[in-house]
Amino acid sequence: MTEQVYHIPVLAQQVLDVLQPAPGKLFLDGTVGGGGHSSLLLAASAPDGFLLGLDQDDEALAEATRRLAPYQGRYRLIRSNFADMAAAAAEAGLSGFDGILLDIGVSSHQLDAPERGFSFHNDAPLDMRMDRRMPLSAADVVNTYSEDELTDIFYRYGEENWSRRIAKFIVEQREKKPLATTLELAELIKRAIPAAKREKDQHPAKRVFQALRIEVNQELSVLTKGMEAALQLLKPGGRLAVISFHSLEDRIVKEMFRDWATGCICPPKQPICTCKHQAQVKVLTRKPLLATPQELEENYRAHSAKLRAVEKL
Repeated sequence: MTEQVYHIPVLAQQVLDVLQPAPGKLFLDGTVGGGGHSSLLLAASAPDGFLLGLDQDDEALAEATRRLAPYQGRYRLIRSNFADMAAAAAEAGLSGFDGILLDIGVSSHQLDAPERGFSFHNDAPLDMRMDRRMPLSAADVVNTYSEDELTDIFYRYGEENWSRRIAKFIVEQREKKPLATTLELAELIKRAIPAAKREKDQHPAKRVFQALRIEVNQELSVLTKGMEAALQLLKPGGRLAVISFHSLEDRIVKEMFRDWATGCICPPKQPICTCKHQAQVKVLTRKPLLATPQELEENYRAHSAKLRAVEKL
């Protein structure tokens, strides 16, 4: 499998500009994927920079091992969810990181591999697990959650206006026969949304598939836990960069960074601070960094990518 097919790292130059790799620095890539960003950080921190790479997908770790072969001895890969990065760092005997990167969401390879069940373009089992050791699949969600639960997930995680109608169609269908494949579900969603109300520029199943993926992998709670762990693992002056791909993720990142950067929260007219609340970071990106026009031409998946970063005080 070629590097081009497996993974094209988004916002690569922006990541380097923010994390400032240099010789001797220590990095953690919490979503190593195919090793794209990790290889750039290792190259820029030669000859003795070190990187700890985490991923919950064994296929990703295999590809990262291949891609990072030129940097043998300067990295370690561990199969772990980035929410558990504190335990992974302790296992590797590492602390005081200069830079931590989180590239959130489904990888290009996972989307392109039909058998993983992330895409509504190919027929495959309804899976969507980033870590295939986990018990809950997308098929479990659509076939066992109540109509109200499905409605809530589709609306909350997919911002789908037709969430209740889609949930009703799913429940009616599974009473006849459980939903088993991606195309079965995609076609059902298409039937549930009136033709005149479908968005012309996107597949009618896009929002529901996003919502199912988030639910199966608990992506939003994992993001919060991972960011909190990253803040603790950074040394003073260390930087955290987070790349998100949809508004729900970006909102969490923006709000957590804002809270971390807030100092005294006493009433404005109170003469003496009693809250003892201190800023923990300095925000480096008042607005998210986006892909350049050139990158957008070369990698269409960079269109929705947003990078935000902070520096620990």
